[in-house]
Amino acid sequence: MEKTKNYFDSVHFFGRIWMLSALLLFLAVPTFVSIYYDAWPVFSEFLMGFMGIAPTFWVVGIIEMFTYIPMLGVGGSYLGFVTGNLTNLKVPCAINAMSAAKVEAGTEEGEIVSTIAIAVSSIVTTIIITIGVFLLFWIRPILEAPILAPAFANILPALFGALGVVMISRGWKIAVAPIVFMLVLFMFIPGLASAVGVLVPAGVVVAVVAARLLYKKGLLGTEKTEVVEAEEAQPKAEHTEVTESEMTEEEKVD
Repeated sequence: MEKTKNYFDSVHFFGRIWMLSALLLFLAVPTFVSIYYDAWPVFSEFLMGFMGIAPTFWVVGIIEMFTYIPMLGVGGSYLGFVTGNLTNLKVPCAINAMSAAKVEAGTEEGEIVSTIAIAVSSIVTTIIITIGVFLLFWIRPILEAPILAPAFANILPALFGALGVVMISRGWKIAVAPIVFMLVLFMFIPGLASAVGVLVPAGVVVAVVAARLLYKKGLLGTEKTEVVEAEEAQPKAEHTEVTESEMTEEEKVD
């Protein structure tokens, strides 16, 4: 217990340092550019543009925080939120790694596996981007080839589809509600396809509500309860058989 506490204390300590460092770096780039070129934005125009888009990112940030942190754990959350690209890369990597390792999110094992998966994902992404920058001149004609355009347009659906099969197979009853909700939503408002940051947490809320309703109606969790009851009943049955055999032997003696 003491080791676990020390681990989380150290993760929070270094995680906060890196979060603040990343924030300073993000703000340093436009600040130094403005200083170097002596070109500063007009405050009234900056404020108008900032207030137009900032509330959207605040809402998405708060929703992602409550949605992804329980899934990624402490270390994975710090790494994921600093390196970015959560929805498209970090979360699928963490979920796939925990599924392969057969561990649950929110456990100590899930915490370690998720952190390692996100760390490896960040390292691999950085290496690939670095190689791509140096080789961009040669590989650009290949990447922009018309024959590959459909493949690049369907990378995310293929990725989430593969992960979705695994997750849906674990609890298909819960998956029905968010799938139907998203299908109906996209049929009537196709333009929302680009708002992934808002729709993923919205789907999570729909799934949680549906799971709660199914559980109240007794349509969810019954399979696990039956298995537990069967396992508990087995030792009792064996004990009853032993007792009956002992009584039979005692009757013979009498």
